[in-house]
Amino acid sequence: MARYSPEHKEATRRRMIETAGRRFKSDGIDGSGIATLVADAGLTNGAFYGHFSSKDDLVATVVAQQLADQVAIVNALPAGSDSVEAFLRDYLSPAHRDDLAGGCPSAALLDEIGRCDVAIREAYTVGVNAMIEAIARHLDDGDPQRTRDRAAGLFSLLVGSLQAARAVTDPALSEQILAAAYANALAIAGAHPGTTSPLTQESP
Repeated sequence: MARYSPEHKEATRRRMIETAGRRFKSDGIDGSGIATLVADAGLTNGAFYGHFSSKDDLVATVVAQQLADQVAIVNALPAGSDSVEAFLRDYLSPAHRDDLAGGCPSAALLDEIGRCDVAIREAYTVGVNAMIEAIARHLDDGDPQRTRDRAAGLFSLLVGSLQAARAVTDPALSEQILAAAYANALAIAGAHPGTTSPLTQESP
């Protein structure tokens, strides 16, 4: 029997993490069984257990990777208020609100993560700390504690607002939540609004 190369095994693992991340965010952690997760990645149950010891192991890995990817995006933003404003506008856009599978892991999974086992919550904790630090680098005002407090507040405002905008059934209220969050996020960040607000962006 032919053995797969380390590169092939790593590519398979990455594919599993990526497809599981989309499935978890769209259907929920509890709503995603192993059979569905392996089918999404084009694998078998046996192949799954060659990479992960359990579904919880996969969830912790996905949470860590999703947040690491998000941190990388924030870290890659050019310095200055313009890039912060653009990030806030994109995060609080109708397009992001409507894209559960491709969007923020915190907004999609936070309620479930709070009920998960400690390994998953620890993975989330590490990721959130890194995210707050990444945001803080763009908000640095010379006072480390105040800067971190602003970053933590901004992170919490973004996640909670996106969750609320997704949860309500009234489209006008959903858009109001996004617009109000955008204005408050700008105030926390000390950024200035550009010519495009979240509500003028078209949803996919």
